[in-house]
Amino acid sequence: MNFKLTARGKHQLFTSYGVFIINGMLALSIGSLLPFIRDARGLDYVFAGLLVSLHSIGNLASSFLAGPVAGKIGRKKGILCFNIFYAISFLLLIVGKSNPILAIAFFLTGFTRGATSNFCNSVVNDLAPGKASILNGLHAMFSIGAFLFPLVLTLITAGGAERYVYALIMMMILGIISFLLYLMIPDPDVAGNAKEEGTPEVKEGGVGFFKEGIFWLVVLTLFFYLCAEQGVIGWMVTYFSDTGFIDEKLSQITASVLWIMILAGRLTVAWASTRMDKRKLLPYMGIGIVLFFVALLFARQTALIVICIMGFGFSMAGIYPTVVSFTGDLIHKYSLAWSFVLTMASFGSIIMPSVIGSIAEHAGIYVGMSSVAVVVILDFVLILILTAYAGKKNAK
Repeated sequence: MNFKLTARGKHQLFTSYGVFIINGMLALSIGSLLPFIRDARGLDYVFAGLLVSLHSIGNLASSFLAGPVAGKIGRKKGILCFNIFYAISFLLLIVGKSNPILAIAFFLTGFTRGATSNFCNSVVNDLAPGKASILNGLHAMFSIGAFLFPLVLTLITAGGAERYVYALIMMMILGIISFLLYLMIPDPDVAGNAKEEGTPEVKEGGVGFFKEGIFWLVVLTLFFYLCAEQGVIGWMVTYFSDTGFIDEKLSQITASVLWIMILAGRLTVAWASTRMDKRKLLPYMGIGIVLFFVALLFARQTALIVICIMGFGFSMAGIYPTVVSFTGDLIHKYSLAWSFVLTMASFGSIIMPSVIGSIAEHAGIYVGMSSVAVVVILDFVLILILTAYAGKKNAK
């Protein structure tokens, strides 16, 4: 397939990249702010885990609804309806005092994040179907926002933990900026975004993708990947703060280290995927997440912990966008395919934080985090099955 973006398509692509930087900051704010909110509100592990899960439930809800809403009113109007809750969610975190308000706010952070992910992945896949390098570029933007937030939060709270409220105000302002960017983005449902050959011009509205083996393998692979990702992102700062394995002030920095390496990894994978078959590249990433996470559980020295975090972040970096690229043809063909992939896989990010929180409440945070080792191993096995299946399908 030959592919060339028009000026309108380039505008759409780069605006999507910009919005995804802000979405990365939103995603990391959940885990990074959790210790401050937990201390300020006197929350236990179970309720803290519930909050992270509510963020993921909101993510799931909007991921599921974004497709049908876009089908009714168009993708641009749809994303504006969802994105308005970005600023509202952080306003609630600022002014809300009760646990129910806190729960609603965390739900809404996920509600806007999921719609953004749906919109940007769908748009970029439309512009460049199945191109792992372009998708990795999109997710590299997410990584930039993700590693920036913990650094900014560390600077903001240097004068006292109670100053975390200023980070909430900053996120509310970014929510307003995100909404304004969506107002300016070219409508993806208007012709003239890209000139393409060899791809369907009109998407089908059915659910024929349910009959495709590649659909189910991608869903399962992403499910266990999101279990690991949200488990680590949601609990890593709390894990290091509570176990005392490293200095408490360095705990926030671990999140930035993780996402700096994720950024480096996604840029590397974006480059490597243009030179190496993604079916060969993906298993190496799977090996990396297993080895480095297991090593992290046994690490006690600060230097070794940092090395394991770096290795884990670099290894996990390209898994999500590369796995998504296996469904490029399905997403381009079926208008509902991406919503179902994202919705079904997102159950992993909903379940795992609460699992970790429940285990931590009864057996300690170390045992809770250790449960992630099981899902990274399962994810590696599914990666091997997915790449083998895709290889056989292409050989036919």
